[in-house]
Amino acid sequence: MHRAPATAAVCGRLRPALGLILALVAIDPLPALAQAPAQNSLFSAVPSTGLISPSPSTRTDIFGPSSLPTPPPAPTHNAAPPTTASIPPIPAGQVALALSARFGKDAQPIGGGLTWRVYNAKPEANGNFKLVKEDKSPAPTLVLPAGAYIVHVGFGLATAVKPVELRASSVREEFDLPAGGLRIEGKVGDVRIPAGQISFDVYKGSQFEAGDRRPIAERVMTSDVVVVPEGTYYIVSNYGDANSVVRSDIRVQAGKLTDITVTHRAAAITLKLVTDQGGEALANTAWSVLTPGGDVIKESIGAFPRVILAEGEYRAIARNEGKVFEREFKVVTGVDGDVEVRAR
Repeated sequence: MHRAPATAAVCGRLRPALGLILALVAIDPLPALAQAPAQNSLFSAVPSTGLISPSPSTRTDIFGPSSLPTPPPAPTHNAAPPTTASIPPIPAGQVALALSARFGKDAQPIGGGLTWRVYNAKPEANGNFKLVKEDKSPAPTLVLPAGAYIVHVGFGLATAVKPVELRASSVREEFDLPAGGLRIEGKVGDVRIPAGQISFDVYKGSQFEAGDRRPIAERVMTSDVVVVPEGTYYIVSNYGDANSVVRSDIRVQAGKLTDITVTHRAAAITLKLVTDQGGEALANTAWSVLTPGGDVIKESIGAFPRVILAEGEYRAIARNEGKVFEREFKVVTGVDGDVEVRAR
């Protein structure tokens, strides 16, 4: 387990700062990140991203294979974790703070994607906490003047905060970050949807839970790896910008990369206003695609607008030079094609 502050007296001195940290995190850490100045805030204005490079080498370094390997023996209080950097010579009045993080108790260490920030525990006159050190190494050893600090570590969208008191020549702190990776792709039938045509929004909790929520990650692209705390999430998959939307509940486990495939029942349709079948499409045409009940699904202007529609029946309305033309059509999953409306 990670080491707690050394004495009750230390806890007492750090309690006001720690209380403010917990209050900020409990309310909503993301607005605090966006609003506060980079150098004088407990949370930097440039937080660690929730995305990690999708390259195989990076995924292997951080999450390992699809299931967790046998965890290494937990480090003792007197021994550094295997990834912690060696402690450099310490000048007088300075203390070496060795930091590391793992996916949870008795779990493997986190080998990358971490952002460490150290703040003075005492707020400045304006109430902000001064950032004194930042490091992106997996297990850095930071040399700091003796005193009280607050350490914040970010791993994608997972974070942890701990107060520390630097008195001895060296101090080691280990953080538990039970987080996992989420990688999503979309398919129509057995065909993978190309990157750039589909995006995903990620929400905390289940889609069946009551209440309005905002996404914790928006417009995530195919093959991006989003790091989130362990738990239940739901994904809103948007194929195109019309009505092909799929919602899925998923579970993310600590230390694992969860691959999700979302299947859409949809097709890509190109609309054309022509004078004769197979003829040249007329330019400057205003289009509306409606459901049989009259709900507008998509509007656009052009000779060849392309729209991705969920499987079902529709009505295309074309307006050109003050005249209106229309046609009913049907969308079948995976069958892309043209829909021609005759200008007569």
